[in-house]
Amino acid sequence: MSSNGAPVMAASVVAVDVGKNTAALSITSADRQRLFGPAGFVMTAPALAAVLQRVRAVLPAGPVKVGVEAAGHYHRPLLGSGVWPVGWEVLEVSPARVAEQRRVQGRRRVKTDAIDLEAITELVLAGHGVPVTARAAAVTELIGWAMHRGRRVQTRTATKNQLLAQLDRCFPGLTVVLPDVLGTKVGRLVAAEFADPDRLAALGVARFVRFAANRGLRVRWSTADRLVAAAGAALPCSEAQVARQVLADDLVLLACLEAQIVAAEARLAQLLPDTPFAPLITVPGWGTIRAANYGAAVGDPRRWLGARQLYRASGLSPAQYESAGKRHDGSISREGSVALRRALIDLGIGLWHADPAARRYGQQLRARGKKGGVIGCAMAHRANKIAYAMVRDQSSYDPDRWA
Repeated sequence: MSSNGAPVMAASVVAVDVGKNTAALSITSADRQRLFGPAGFVMTAPALAAVLQRVRAVLPAGPVKVGVEAAGHYHRPLLGSGVWPVGWEVLEVSPARVAEQRRVQGRRRVKTDAIDLEAITELVLAGHGVPVTARAAAVTELIGWAMHRGRRVQTRTATKNQLLAQLDRCFPGLTVVLPDVLGTKVGRLVAAEFADPDRLAALGVARFVRFAANRGLRVRWSTADRLVAAAGAALPCSEAQVARQVLADDLVLLACLEAQIVAAEARLAQLLPDTPFAPLITVPGWGTIRAANYGAAVGDPRRWLGARQLYRASGLSPAQYESAGKRHDGSISREGSVALRRALIDLGIGLWHADPAARRYGQQLRARGKKGGVIGCAMAHRANKIAYAMVRDQSSYDPDRWA
């Protein structure tokens, strides 16, 4: 079969179960005869070469399929070009399908390398698994850049909080005049050049306006007046001198982080059209970053059995419990992928802000007394169904379909 179940040519199967630093491998013939393994090896090039030498010695002539169970990022070195002999077809196998296969084999609660290898083998022989292609490589790169951007955004947020704390020490009152001091050009100018409020107070309004103009920044007289007044009234704390030194270093760090974020976003914009997630940018409120974050959290969409499974994997489904023989739904389970949960919530926010039909739905829920968290989950659930269908069908957004 293909990944959706069509018959395939008979082939020997090399099944690989990957851990953090080690992997296990087995070989099974097309008629389900175990030829080799399970054999364990460490995830290094020499160890893989050694085990492949043993594999070649027992493999019969004919096609070979390599089934590698997806394991976070740990299995990705085994998907690269040149890892396996030329002519071998490499397939990525969904861990959800492996778990389901174990259940079919009556081993739902038992997980060993041998059992997982048997499950992977059966899935590959049945035609399941996603071929590793150039498109899959683009998805892999998308994941890397989206994760990189996410880390830099988190660090930027922490750095901004640190900067605000230093500004409160050396120039108290500045954030009263400019609440978003680091989000405005004039605020960045004051933080960089006038962390010592005495300098700004001595400069005066007229000269500060000219100072800013010489650096290509137009500052309103009223804003300058309030800034100079705040500088004159400021009462810096005793560690203001140290705070100004730390502030200068953090401003350099902030500029570096922002440059890296811009570069990452540019690369994501280049990669997205070559991935299955390109149609998502046709949805109102979903731009490149939201689509890329969703794509990075989902990975290869063919690994998922449906939108329901994807939603459960996000941890947004309600936890269920029984009491007195009755089943009840609790709060969200929070089990599964944090990245996927955040991506779906963010897609839901995009719908709320930009899609009239989604906003009407949210307002109906609010009118029925639903709280913000429930509405947020409902928006994420709606976004999940839309995104999954669009990626599956490779279709643009149709507002009539989702009205």
